[in-house]
Parts: sequence; C-alpha cells; structure tokens
Amino acid sequence: MRILCLPTDAFGGQGGIAKFNRDFLRALGSNPDIDEIVVVPRRMPYPPEPLPQKITHIVTGLNNKWLYVKTLWSLWRTNHHFDIIFCAHIHLLSIAYVLKLLYKAKLILTIHGIDAWQPTKRWLSNYLIGRVDVIVAVSEVTKQRFMKWAKIKPAKIFILPNAVDLAEYGPGPKNAALLNRYGLTGKVVLMTLGRLASEEKYKGFDEIIEALPGLLSRIPQIAYLIVGDGDDRPRLEAKAKELGVGEQVVFAGFIPEAEKADHYRLADAFVMPGRGEGFGIVFLEAMACGIPVVGSKIDGSREALRDGALGILVDPRRPDEILAGVLQALQQPPGVIPAGLDYFSFENFARRCHQILQQIATPGKSAGRPGIK
Repeated sequence: MRILCLPTDAFGGQGGIAKFNRDFLRALGSNPDIDEIVVVPRRMPYPPEPLPQKITHIVTGLNNKWLYVKTLWSLWRTNHHFDIIFCAHIHLLSIAYVLKLLYKAKLILTIHGIDAWQPTKRWLSNYLIGRVDVIVAVSEVTKQRFMKWAKIKPAKIFILPNAVDLAEYGPGPKNAALLNRYGLTGKVVLMTLGRLASEEKYKGFDEIIEALPGLLSRIPQIAYLIVGDGDDRPRLEAKAKELGVGEQVVFAGFIPEAEKADHYRLADAFVMPGRGEGFGIVFLEAMACGIPVVGSKIDGSREALRDGALGILVDPRRPDEILAGVLQALQQPPGVIPAGLDYFSFENFARRCHQILQQIATPGKSAGRPGIK
C-alpha cells in the first residue's frame, strides 16, 4: 500500500498539528501493510527531524502555492500509484480531491479544532467535504461540532486523539539557567504554552491574566510564564500592565522543541482554561513532566484530561472556578505523572492508527465502528 500525504507542515514544523502529523506518519510507517509514504508539505520553518521508515519527503513546493501544485503535478506525471491520499488540513482539501480523482484513491481528511468547527471561508472545501471517504478527528468535541455543519454520516468519522512520547519528557528539577533567564527564581510559576495569534483568542491567556490580581493577593510570589509568540502578544502585554500585573507576566517567545520539557518543568501548574482547543497536546506534555494541569470543561481539553481524571477542569466563563482551580493545582505535589496518562502513549496511538487503516482497507468494515479505544 502506498500513501500520499499533504500536510501544512510536519517534519520541521512547530505546534500541535505538526506534531500530530509527525506521529501519524510515524505510526503509518510502522504498519507492515504500507510500502511507502510520500509526504509533500506546504511549509517547513525548521530543519526536519530524522525521517521515519518508509517516508519519502518532497520539499520542492515549500512556501509557494504554484511551486506546490507544480511539485504534485510532476509527481503525477511519473505515474506513481497511490492507494490513499491523506489530507492533513481542511485548507488543502481541494487539491487533495483532485489527486483522489487522478489516482482513483481513497481520501482521508484530518480535522483538529476550530479549523473545522464551522464552515471554512472556501466554498469549494465546504462542498468537497461530502466527497471525502474517511475523516479522522482528534476529539469527540471536534467531531460533534464538525458534524453540525458538515452533515457527515457518523460512520465516516474516526476519533484519533493526540499522543505524547513519554520517553521524551518526565519529572525533573527546575532548570536554574532558565529561572535566571526569565527572572523566576523563588517564584510560584503558572505556565501556558501556545501560539499568541490574534485570530485564536481562545487558549486561556486572557483568563489567567485576569485571574492574576486575585492570585497575587493570596500568593505574592506568583508569576505567569507565557511560552510562544504571535501578533497578539502586544495586546496581552498591554492588558497585563493595565491590570497591574505587568511585572508578574513573563513572555518567553518561541522556544526550540528541544527546550520544551525544561520549560514545562519550570511550572508549578500548567494552566490553559480555553474556549476553542480541539484537543491540547500541551496538556499531555505537561503531565508527562509531572506538572499539575488546569484545563477547560467546554472544549477538547476535557478529553485530553479524560473528563477530569488526569487534571482539573474549570469553566473559562467563570472567574471564580478558574481561581479555585489554579489554587487547587498549586496544592498538588509536583513531579507526579497521573496514572492513566499512558492512554495517550505513542504505542496506543499507533495501535489505533493501524486499526483505522485496517477498517478503511478491509471491504465490509464500517468506518467509525466502536472498538477504536
């Protein structure tokens, strides 16, 4: 079996979607029924990680729409055969559908969060949704919100939650050099990691900044470390100053993937009471470092926290709940990985991925049937 994968980014990418794509491709590569996976990304901002087995990585179409189309056309001209077209983002669906027709292949679309919670601005993508063979959603909340507008039969949709490589993380002491870098020595540290994008004001940054005055009156040494960057950073900086907590909020900016675990370990609690997270792999990474976490009751966070079994859930619309949840998290002992986090191990992710592929490839199997656990 041969697969053609169209991701926005994967190897050499940053963020939760790129991480999901890398894990998905690693899992596919470990399947004995797959002979080759050709990956043609739209962008690759950083040098790529070592490529998994069976991966052919074509990067001649990066950052340019016409070069991208030309690359895919050249691939078609070589008369390669593909059994499955894996479209890793809804924005690439139109070109993925053309390839489905050319190769007479099955088309799989992955949906993550707000990218699919409502109709896109591209009418063609919205129209083509009904012609996708299989949809893989990272969470039940994403599946349900997608189905409200897409009118897709539930049997077409699988749930495949994100994974965390537990070997890459683990509890450990706070890094003294990082504490000095951010002026956090002796502080009680709250942390959120995510993009600071003006079109994505849903990750909980505002809610925690608004909670800081109340927390500061109880914990004078409190600090809030925001890891990530984007065009919304100036607004958040101004808001912190306006609320009188400018000195308590530290903006770390973008960090390399290699430094993520050490940054998580700076935190006494990881807090992200958002409103629009499709899943939230950062919760898994923080928990894998033994950091207590606070997530949201109203988005995909609750699935990452297994409905509260792995962490604390609050309603981001209730400031009193946020305050109480943060204080509760700070009372928990540090360095404890919650029992049950291995539900999201890469091994379980790969097993689920193989089950999905088997049901897609086997005639008479129903996509979305119970049993993908």
